[in-house]
Amino acid sequence: MLSILGKPDRRQHLCNGLTRRDMLRIGGTAIGGLTLPNLLRLEAEAGIDRSHKALIMIYMCGGPPHQDMYDIKVDAPDEIRGLFKPIDTNVPGVQISEKLPELAKIMDRVVPIRSMVGAIDSHYSYQCMTGHHEQNQPAGGWPHIGSAVSHYEGPVHAGIPPFVSLCYTTQHRPYNEPTAGFLGLGHSSFRPTGPSRDDMVLQGIGSDQLSDRRSLLSSFDRFRRDWDRSGKMDGMDVFTDRAMGILTSSDMFNALDISKEDPMVRERYGEADLSKPKGDGAPRTPQNFLVARRLVEAGARVVTINYGFWDWHSNNFKTAEEEFPVFEKALTALIQDLHERGLDRDVTVLAWGEFGRTPKINDKAGRDHWPRVCSALLAGGGMKTGQVIGSTDRLGGEAADRPVSFQEVFATLYHNLDVNLNSERLFDFRGRPQYLVDPGVQPIAELI
Repeated sequence: MLSILGKPDRRQHLCNGLTRRDMLRIGGTAIGGLTLPNLLRLEAEAGIDRSHKALIMIYMCGGPPHQDMYDIKVDAPDEIRGLFKPIDTNVPGVQISEKLPELAKIMDRVVPIRSMVGAIDSHYSYQCMTGHHEQNQPAGGWPHIGSAVSHYEGPVHAGIPPFVSLCYTTQHRPYNEPTAGFLGLGHSSFRPTGPSRDDMVLQGIGSDQLSDRRSLLSSFDRFRRDWDRSGKMDGMDVFTDRAMGILTSSDMFNALDISKEDPMVRERYGEADLSKPKGDGAPRTPQNFLVARRLVEAGARVVTINYGFWDWHSNNFKTAEEEFPVFEKALTALIQDLHERGLDRDVTVLAWGEFGRTPKINDKAGRDHWPRVCSALLAGGGMKTGQVIGSTDRLGGEAADRPVSFQEVFATLYHNLDVNLNSERLFDFRGRPQYLVDPGVQPIAELI
């Protein structure tokens, strides 16, 4: 047994008056029963070295077919049931598509919601990213959830922005993410995709020169604030501060560099050509699931990914045969990786699209838009997993029980992220009070 004693350090007192420097014990029984595991437990209770909460949101552009993934309708007619059969999962009584066998093996770590309601027939990411529809939005627009978390929680440390978007710019513009809305430009996402990655490296500029440039920026900002009272300049100040932190740290660049990962880990996630978008949506981006895990480990609070193109009006089943294995491999690798690294209680994973697909298969062997019910998949976040929430009717066209709204999902996400939406009042650009989640909406009780 080894005791290392030191001077008192009032910055890290444990709940019994001791400090980490007062006593670090390695090995067996310690004085007073304070072994290393107990010390770590006391530190956790005191909030020392506590990990941060985070969200990885995967937006499936176009609307995935719920009845071919998590909600197989074996008793429906052929023109509705489709070609795929259900298989058992590792949760008794829960079945999903035979084309998702790896996901079936970890069903105890996920929660499919089969009864999402409240979508509209519109190909846009807005509701998935804000919890609201664009119609009748407040002045400035509803903020992205990543922007809201940036506003309430701020960065974990200066080198990593709180909100990082790995989303690619899509040909169909409404698939692209909404802005920070009425929270202001300073809470916009940091987007390291494409040429902007090079901007994270100081090209021949030393820290002393950067400091001088920062003083120059401050001078310009004071001048511009004299004539710009819209509030946007304050937002730019926040953005500039965070940009400076990123530029003067290697943390962000290192987090994005998956070559630092073990090749076996990279293989678990899979790879695809990120330069080739699918349809008018996003590329297949399995390696971005790994990047997202690295980013939340490094300090990001919200990471978003847009993945693939799910608007299968024709050849639904042939396309699913090609797309499901790549998506499933990356998703299961992410969920398992988070568990293996002890991040499953802190990091929430959510995969969903803007609406579902028609129960009836059309004459092109596809499924059309169906906003009346859709699905979502949740994991991590300390939630009660290994269950299915909600169900649809025999044809998979209506919520039969426990309809779940997008607002309820967002209330759950904010809860998991430790964001107290009641801690301050928010106002839009016209000075009107706004609520990111409608008053009275609560987190999903089955998960909490």
